[in-house]
Amino acid sequence: MTRQADGDPASGRLPRLLSALFYGTCSFLIVLVNKALLTTYGFPSPIVLGIGQMAATIMILYVSKLNKIIHFPDFDKKIPIKLFPLPLLYVGNHISGLSSTSKLSLPMFTVLRKFTIPLTLLLETIILGKQYPLSIIISVFAIVLGAFIAAGSDLAFSLEGYVFVFLNDIFTAANGVYTKQKMDPQELGKYGVLFYNACFMILPTLVLSASTGDLRQATEFNQWKNVLFIIQFLLSCFLGFLLMFSTVLCSHYNSALTTAVVGAIKNVSVAYIGMLVGGDYVFSVLNFIGLNICMAGGLRYSFLTLRGQLRPRQPADEESDPPDVKA
Repeated sequence: MTRQADGDPASGRLPRLLSALFYGTCSFLIVLVNKALLTTYGFPSPIVLGIGQMAATIMILYVSKLNKIIHFPDFDKKIPIKLFPLPLLYVGNHISGLSSTSKLSLPMFTVLRKFTIPLTLLLETIILGKQYPLSIIISVFAIVLGAFIAAGSDLAFSLEGYVFVFLNDIFTAANGVYTKQKMDPQELGKYGVLFYNACFMILPTLVLSASTGDLRQATEFNQWKNVLFIIQFLLSCFLGFLLMFSTVLCSHYNSALTTAVVGAIKNVSVAYIGMLVGGDYVFSVLNFIGLNICMAGGLRYSFLTLRGQLRPRQPADEESDPPDVKA
């Protein structure tokens, strides 16, 4: 490798770092906005909120394509086969995430979401064939241990909330790994993955919402004349697009595991803010200790990853050796 190439890793790390920060910021903001809509205002339909986010994604990407700001391939009959099973994982991730946000306190939501990390590590090992060093495994173990301690002493236990958040963990992990696998720029690219995911799932989700009475509850909601509520609803729809875009962007420049763990940095802020402003966190010493163990494990992993100490053993891995510096 030449001296010129030796200087490239720093420039290669910058997009990875910026995409990770962008994802963490979007993820942080949307949790706070969704929490306000679903808990503070009492909006009854997480599914309708998800539909609004899908509609915003479709409109923004389609208008951007018409104006030649971005490019992705036109529809053909092979696209559903190329995407599968991403659309199913996408809508499952959406609905379970919004439902769990409304059922749990912010600190417990952020802790239980950390089970996404070991699930992602497992799926990357099975599907993508990656291997990670012992220091990463220990960090993940600390995250899981802290989450178990916190969950075991959760005084505001909600079985429904726990079921939704664990489903969300599974969908998020699978969605991240398969997004990394499907995001071939010669095929759909990152914009095509986003656009067709939303297109394929918005109508089935709308039918599901109507058949369960969820859509009727949303249309009869008594806050639609409240300007502040409408602004926050539209903001959630826009942030939903930004979150999906930033997730794909972070997975493009990093591994799916790193995308999952960047949430650990965001979760520190969300959890501690939730203790103060969420109004639904019940304090206990053991729960608080578990929260902090979980946060410490997440930050340790984030430190290892973002400082470049994570080195998967596969020499062709994108994160360990960016395409422009491979020998």
